[in-house]
Amino acid sequence: MAFSASSRTIGKRVLCLALLVLFSTGPISVSGATPALPADRSPVLRIHGSNTVGAKLAPMLIAGLFEAQGLSSVRIAPAGRENEQRISAIDDAGRTIHALVAAHGTGTGFAGLKDGSADLAAASRPIKDSEFDSLAELGDLRSARAEQIIAIDGLAIIVHPDNRVSSLTVEQVASLFAGEIQNWRELGGDDHLVELHARDDQSGTYDTFKELVLGSQNKALDGGATRYESNDQLSKVVGTRPGAIGFVGLASVGSSKALAIADGDSQPMLPSTALVATEDYPLSRRLFLYANPSQQSDWTRAYLDFVHSAAGQAIVGKSGYIAQAITAIKLPGQANMPPLYQALSNEAQRLTVNFRFAEGSARLDNKAQRDVGRLVDYLQKTGKTMNAAVLVGFGDAKGDPARTALLSKLRAMAVRRELSREGVLVKDINGLGDSIPVASNSESGRIKNRRVEIWLY
Repeated sequence: MAFSASSRTIGKRVLCLALLVLFSTGPISVSGATPALPADRSPVLRIHGSNTVGAKLAPMLIAGLFEAQGLSSVRIAPAGRENEQRISAIDDAGRTIHALVAAHGTGTGFAGLKDGSADLAAASRPIKDSEFDSLAELGDLRSARAEQIIAIDGLAIIVHPDNRVSSLTVEQVASLFAGEIQNWRELGGDDHLVELHARDDQSGTYDTFKELVLGSQNKALDGGATRYESNDQLSKVVGTRPGAIGFVGLASVGSSKALAIADGDSQPMLPSTALVATEDYPLSRRLFLYANPSQQSDWTRAYLDFVHSAAGQAIVGKSGYIAQAITAIKLPGQANMPPLYQALSNEAQRLTVNFRFAEGSARLDNKAQRDVGRLVDYLQKTGKTMNAAVLVGFGDAKGDPARTALLSKLRAMAVRRELSREGVLVKDINGLGDSIPVASNSESGRIKNRRVEIWLY
């Protein structure tokens, strides 16, 4: 690969990145814990925050943990307030054990961590800088001990099942929710006025929509939109209104129709399992639990360990979200792809895991550190640990192309280094720079474009 004279700008920063590739620490391992039962009747676990996480997923995972601990009569029931649930079980001594989940929006989870009313904050978006600063006295909320990625979700744009429109660009979605497109005829649909349905301001789902859709197009939500605290409630209404459009997590699509979405130069993508698992789908997102990094109970640690286990991730899949399990998929090649990528598409299979990186960085993020272990397990089980995997790194289209090309290869090298520590020898590594974007060149899109893909022969 030829480099222009502008590559001299790479300098010390990229040398530091190269050193980081060689010497940074490996994957995080999480040890198990056997939680003691409380002497009083207090909850063993309190989760506050995201309705996306708390309405179904978090209670199901608590129930799974209780069963794994050998407790009996496990039950999920309303806790007396809307969007709050009590998960209970009985131990061998006949005592009732219970946990509480209050799903009133992502922001309430961080408030619960701050005032001590919650053990875990459920979030359908990463922690904001303002929240991070307000919780600084607890420790580093972005550390691997605090930030736990528990599932992948796709933000589905939903309409009435009879709506003739099947795909939209992110720009069109933003224009719809800003009130600029008022009749579906303008998009090739039937003569129906557009009705807007959106989550409320406490919702991490709304925060994600605001960032990935409205914010990326410098637009604001129309004041006439009907707002909801619950994903399921929103979807139920949209499915009965011919002109309606809304947005929900994947598990709440229900009887509504999800649209294919295109962002920038990407092809329209439906929120399919494979495209959401790789986070290529333009409106894919991670679901989080945040824990106090300096003080965690045995039950909190046991819950987090269970969430990341195979049994926990199986529950994630049953709940309607995308588990962080790895499978191999066949993807068709396209004429505009680089020759190397066309060859991979024709001869190899892509794994449903991507390693993503911060801007200008070759350090694996918190999810990637755990995904190394998942990838090693998959390669061992399939007998593909020797010269079968190809790592392909990518960057975003911001800055010098030569630097982007080098950094994309450094990222592939970072993944190779972690795999080699576990006895995996890869077949090849490549850096394709800013080619084959899966999202636009906006700030949120560039995050998706900075990735390492895994292909398997």
